[in-house]
Amino acid sequence: MVSTASATGRTATGRGGIRREVVAALAVTTTIGYGVLYYAFGALLEPMRAELNISATTATGALTLAALTAAVLSIPVGRWLDRRGGHGLMTTGSIIAAGAVLAWSRVDNAGQLYVVFVAIGIASAMVLYPPAFAVIVATTAPARRTTALLAITLVAGFASSIFIPLTGQLIHAYGWRQTLVALACIVAVGTIPLHALAIRRTGPAAAASRAHEPRQALPGFWLLATAFVLHSAALAVIGVHVVTYLTRLGHKPTTAATLAGLLGLLSVTGRITVTILRRRLPMTAISAVIISMQGIALALLPAAGRSTVGAAACLTAFGLGFGVASIAKPAIILDRYGDQGYATIAGILGTPVSIAGATAPLAAAAMAAALGYTPLILTAAGGCLLAGLALYRLHVRA
Repeated sequence: MVSTASATGRTATGRGGIRREVVAALAVTTTIGYGVLYYAFGALLEPMRAELNISATTATGALTLAALTAAVLSIPVGRWLDRRGGHGLMTTGSIIAAGAVLAWSRVDNAGQLYVVFVAIGIASAMVLYPPAFAVIVATTAPARRTTALLAITLVAGFASSIFIPLTGQLIHAYGWRQTLVALACIVAVGTIPLHALAIRRTGPAAAASRAHEPRQALPGFWLLATAFVLHSAALAVIGVHVVTYLTRLGHKPTTAATLAGLLGLLSVTGRITVTILRRRLPMTAISAVIISMQGIALALLPAAGRSTVGAAACLTAFGLGFGVASIAKPAIILDRYGDQGYATIAGILGTPVSIAGATAPLAAAAMAAALGYTPLILTAAGGCLLAGLALYRLHVRA
């Protein structure tokens, strides 16, 4: 295992080796980024689709395109971060994000919508968790990185809780186009100054050695990639299809939506739990247990989920691991490979993981239409169990 102690960590500024203003700024900007560039879409979908006279599938395809665009850019963005740092990249990304959301408010057809969402995908690659975590690696001492990452993900974990209802209220008051204008202003005012000013003195993630490229040998990388690709696909499937499945089990739509809401709420609890356990146990072992527990919970859902209590119990167990990957991926990369070339390695891992998350819901819809929802849920359960096994093997080989 490669030590994470490096000049980058030892020279991190701030009390106790942590730049608090950088952490605070990135917590705010990632919350706005996820809230506007991702979560607001669900509230905007129906009024936008109706006015543009396109199907829900066509409209949702734009969001998939944005995710795929961001995935393709993961590696070049990671290399940029290792060479030049996040200041210029994240500032530019926030400008692109504000402009893209404003352009979204002016689209008149599906073609224009898709062009806008390519721009949103580009911005997403430049302003969300991956670049934010690279900046944390560059500015925070190794012993404090998990704390800094937790702070950012805890705040950003409330992005959906803030921006979905906010977007809904704005749509009700002003319509979807003016809502997007307002959201573009929020992005501009809430992210551009923070990226331009708060992280202006942050250097490259690989500043310690100036080698800028990860080592050729990354032991266990394919196990790590397999685990998080499977886990990302399972999370995406459940996030999109769980409400429909619960209604198929006999729950009222309002009950199903309330039960599904446990996932977002418990993801924050899960992140805190992981960080506490991290003090005593390796992250690979913690992640293996939690993700395996998710698989067991999903496997029990078809039998136990017909009752409200049973469904709540299964989704509670599953929800505790809903946000674990956000903390686990950077922590495992740093534990196993150190901080030299961190952003590039994270980008290489992020590409297949993001593609899996973007495409899994569409594949799942086809599977559900052909075989039914219970086989789909059991397949997602199997994916989590295999992911847990891959992480366990990675832990044993460490």
